[in-house]
Formats: sequence, structure tokens, C-alpha cells
Amino acid sequence: MLLISWNIDSLNAALTSDSARAQKTRHVLTQIAEKEPDILAIQETKLRATGPTKKHAEILQEMFPDYDYVWRSSEEPARKGYAGTMYLYKKSLKPEVSYPKIGAPDTMDFEGRIITLEFPEYFVTQVYTPNAGGELKRLSDRQGWDKKYIEYLQELDVQKPVLASGDYNVAHEEIDLKHPENNHHSAGFTDEERADFTELLAAGFTDSFRKIHGNIPEVYSWWAQRIRTAKANNSGWRIDYWLTSNRIADKIKKSEMMDTGERADHCPIVLEIEL
Repeated sequence: MLLISWNIDSLNAALTSDSARAQKTRHVLTQIAEKEPDILAIQETKLRATGPTKKHAEILQEMFPDYDYVWRSSEEPARKGYAGTMYLYKKSLKPEVSYPKIGAPDTMDFEGRIITLEFPEYFVTQVYTPNAGGELKRLSDRQGWDKKYIEYLQELDVQKPVLASGDYNVAHEEIDLKHPENNHHSAGFTDEERADFTELLAAGFTDSFRKIHGNIPEVYSWWAQRIRTAKANNSGWRIDYWLTSNRIADKIKKSEMMDTGERADHCPIVLEIEL
């Protein structure tokens, strides 16, 4: 199976805008379509509560004609047009789809952050993990989310093996970002968030990228848009992951980042696994 996960930073903009950035994003979508993944997970869709518009649907049909899709958007009491997730999967696949609420703090369960696909032999689930926010204002809620999310993955793992992907909004170790020395009090690299991710792995899951590549340095999945030189200088963070249940980690064949050229922000992450 070939699976790809990507925080697209607004599917809405990617499909409807003519900006230079949107054009770059569509180019990456075209590259993904050419790879013909079995499953594509997308985070931060920023679609309205009613989901894709007719125009969105037409463009997706044109780009991914052999795929069905499911989506989950932010809804009241959460902010409109915020977060959101989507799966595109080959029409030959017939998963059972669920949109779990995990008992997370604040409005996090209403922000469209998790979708799970169930197949006869395994689960595929994606997450867009809440950011701890400026001045770490949401760190406590983020920790509450992490606890509930770990419990949720464990519940799935008891039933059958799990493939979990998404923007986890944490660089786990110092090797996972360019400048760890300057970021120990930054959202995404606090001791608390890193400890939670360690706990997630300890609950029975494998970081597929490290499984395949070991401690290879300077490979990242996100580069800040607002810092113009970040991508050119490869000053990035690895905050997007494909995780698998430990008992199927030996089936991982490939785990890598897709090259997005000059486009900053997140890049798609690729998992190839024999299931």
C-alpha cells in the first residue's frame, strides 16, 4: 500500500485561488495524483462546516477521478473555516468511516481534527493536532488533547493494527528541528509536548521515518512561510509523522518526505507498507 499525508494549509485556497502559492500547492497535488496513492490524508482543509463546495468537488473529481473522499470540518462551537481533515481513497477500497470525539478540552472535538478509516485487517487514522499557540496559551489544553488521543489510538490498537498519520505539531527530539537550542520554550518543542509524544510511542507505536532512516539529520517536514530564507536554508522542523503499531513496523518499506521545491510550510509525507 502507498499512503500519503499532507497538511495542505487550506484546501479551499489550493483549489480556488490563483495566487502564486495556490499554484504551487496545486502542482504538489498533481504530483501526488501521479503517484496514485491508495489513500491520501489531508489536514488543515479550512473548509466550511458544510464541506466541499460544488466547485471543490468538480476540481477534486478532475484531479482524482478514481477516488472517493470523506471530510470533516470545524463546526460550532468551534471557529468556522478552521482546521479540518479529509481522506481521498481509491474507489476499490470500501472502508468504514468514523469521526471520533475523544473527550478533548475546550472546542477541540469540534474542530474536525480526526477521521478514521476501518478496513478488515487494520485501521488508518489521521490527526491534525492542536497547536499550543502563541505564548503557549493553549499548552494545557494541548496536553489534555494528547492524553485523550493516546487513549484513542490504544483503543484502536487493541482491535487491530493501526496506521496513524498527520500533523502532530511536535518535533520529538533535538534532531527533528534545525535550531533546538533556541526553541525549548516554543510551541511544538516544549518539554511537555515532547514528553507526550514519547508517551504515545511508548503506548505501542513506531515512528516509521526513524525506523527506516535511523538518526539521519536535517530532514524536515515543515518550514516557516513567514521566514523567507527558511526553506532555502533548510531551517525546518519534522512535525508530520506516519506511525504504525509496533507489531507491523517490520512491514514498512518506505517512509519519506516529498520534495515541494520552493514551496514552504508542510510537505507531504509518504508511507509504503506491505499489508
